[in-house]
Amino acid sequence: MTRKDIFIDNNIAKNFSNPLDPEYKQLIKWLIEFNSDPKKHKNNAHLVVSQKLIAEYYRTMGHAASGNNIAVIINLLTQQGRLNRISNEQIKEFKQKYFTNKVKRRLVSNEEDREHIPVVLLSDRKYALTLDEKFTDDLINFPSFTATVGKKPSDIPYDK
Repeated sequence: MTRKDIFIDNNIAKNFSNPLDPEYKQLIKWLIEFNSDPKKHKNNAHLVVSQKLIAEYYRTMGHAASGNNIAVIINLLTQQGRLNRISNEQIKEFKQKYFTNKVKRRLVSNEEDREHIPVVLLSDRKYALTLDEKFTDDLINFPSFTATVGKKPSDIPYDK
């Protein structure tokens, strides 16, 4: 079963606490809404995360207290079983298999963001929202994978 999952980079998620853009309000609504009918579970949103990404979320979130902040969303999705967690072991195995010397030379993102490449590429739909152009370049040009990357929610058919 393919989950309706999406990777949301920290540079996007940190703005969830006070979203002004209606696109982000709609994305947050999509993430939060849950249909408990087992026949419709496949339509529920899933967030793709790793331990490292969750740590980044919490580190930059500060003391945001809104019901939209990423910590509240992660807690809700965890309770409902809607986090697509990519383990450290999965990331390590992916990097051993796909991060050849040739691929590593071609990567332009910083070392910290390279840890997120496997998270996106191991997800069901390989959708990512990020403002980081170098990370975007690495995802789009990674050999043997096709990722869909956008800077804003309307760039990706996340709710389809």
